[in-house]
Amino acid sequence: MSARALAFSASAALLASVASFPGLEAPMATQQGAPATARDDAAAEKLGWRLGAQAWTFRDRSAFEAIATAHRLGLKYIELYPGQPLAPESKDVKVGPEMGEQPLAALKKKLADEQVKAVSFGVCDLPKDEAVARRTFEFAKALGLQNLSSEPAPEALDVVAKLADEFGIKVAFHNHPKGSSRYWEPQAVLDAVKGRSAKLGSCSDTGHWTRSGLKPVDCLKLLEGRVVELHFKDLAEFGKDSAADVPWGTGKSDAHGILAELKRQGFKGLISVEYETGAGAEVEQNVAKCIAFFDATARELAATK
Repeated sequence: MSARALAFSASAALLASVASFPGLEAPMATQQGAPATARDDAAAEKLGWRLGAQAWTFRDRSAFEAIATAHRLGLKYIELYPGQPLAPESKDVKVGPEMGEQPLAALKKKLADEQVKAVSFGVCDLPKDEAVARRTFEFAKALGLQNLSSEPAPEALDVVAKLADEFGIKVAFHNHPKGSSRYWEPQAVLDAVKGRSAKLGSCSDTGHWTRSGLKPVDCLKLLEGRVVELHFKDLAEFGKDSAADVPWGTGKSDAHGILAELKRQGFKGLISVEYETGAGAEVEQNVAKCIAFFDATARELAATK
């Protein structure tokens, strides 16, 4: 069979699989083709920065709707999160390793239709039980993901490192705020990955560092060489757990300084907008402001040595 015939056969099989899954046809038909916001992201792409959305930003809607929203805002990348309802008519189907073959095919088709690439999945559980952790890596491989973000327990690190190398998928250790995460400070991440696979590193959540009273630029300097991806936030207050998100460049996290430090390090990878304040049209408007700041700063930094 020719390559063209094989491709056509695979496409037909995918469409048949999706069509046989109840409730998934309508959202794809209504949302596909929504116009993307015009963006000048050439500088960011030149720097190797892939701006995406953490789907948690759009947790008030389904994964299908979050993907469509990302496309509408001009974003090409997304990090999916565990447990998000797949589609408006399929709220009982949750994104994750247990979602099943047909919903997974529908998810892949939705991403392709909206021209949004899923790069990461998290924050997900990666336990010591290798059989359980392996299912998450198999799910990631099936979606073509490059990263998983997680907060694995110390006893799970050998398994996580083994599977990361086996599947060729990076595992980024995420930091929640002080008191709720073993990885809240950079040194804890460095201690966990010391002497282990280069595929282990940091999912650097700049907002949670700010909440914990840590300066994100200083944290990134400590983690140089181990930054896998970022959950990028800018917060209205420093050192306050309840601090609200604000558009990038207007808060206390030093958004410009963070991007300058990433350029200095030669970081290349996923930078996810994670906006946890507000919902609906409000959060979309604020995410759009973050994107505009990011693109303008990337152009500025790309033009300097």
